[in-house]
Amino acid sequence: MTVALHEVIADSLREQIQRGELALGAALPSESQLCDRWNASRGPVRQALATLRAEGVIAGGRGKPPVVCSSSIGQPFDTLLSYSAWAHSIGRTPGQRTLELALRRADESAAAELGVELGVPVVQVLRLRLLDGEPAMLERATFVEHVGRRLFDFDCDSGSLWAYLLSQGVQFRTASHVIDAVAADPVDALNLGVDEGAPLLRQQRRTRSADGEVIEYHDDRYLPGLISFTLENTLDARCALVRNAKP
Repeated sequence: MTVALHEVIADSLREQIQRGELALGAALPSESQLCDRWNASRGPVRQALATLRAEGVIAGGRGKPPVVCSSSIGQPFDTLLSYSAWAHSIGRTPGQRTLELALRRADESAAAELGVELGVPVVQVLRLRLLDGEPAMLERATFVEHVGRRLFDFDCDSGSLWAYLLSQGVQFRTASHVIDAVAADPVDALNLGVDEGAPLLRQQRRTRSADGEVIEYHDDRYLPGLISFTLENTLDARCALVRNAKP
């Protein structure tokens, strides 16, 4: 399987960070330096940096040089926005096969999930996500048109939609997740290689922009033997003090 250049660049930088060659707080090479090193245009370099930024490994941008802010590639549930980032974080190789990319009129379900009017244009993506070359998840994504239309200029087989959209200036601010179990429908069964009615682990995600607009909705169905979710909570000390205060 051919690995996209932006993934090669991201993997190389990730390894340098994990080995300590790029220490916490250290500035990454400039975009022009990375372009020279990889004989690449700025597109793959920016997409690689967006991937690392999405993983929480680097911070900075918009005129500021990116710096290393973490040496571990974790993927806690509350930031589970990128399948590719999660796969890399556990030392596995992500992959994808795009089955459908289409501009459609929003049906009742899409309109309800995105909070838009019935019949307005939306962009829908259906992708089979792979883990080390094997089927792991069927991704159904619906985007508002002004965000999703950017994907028609992207090779959706090449990597993370989220990292690409970040590199194009789309701002994802908050996300809500619902985890449940569903029975495989005919599309799930065909692409994941299971029987109709087989149990699948589903993550539904609704993501909002900085101004509160719902810009994407995901219905992602995982093979339960391969995937589990971990949720870590931190007690807010201020809340604890309030609860423990005596009258």
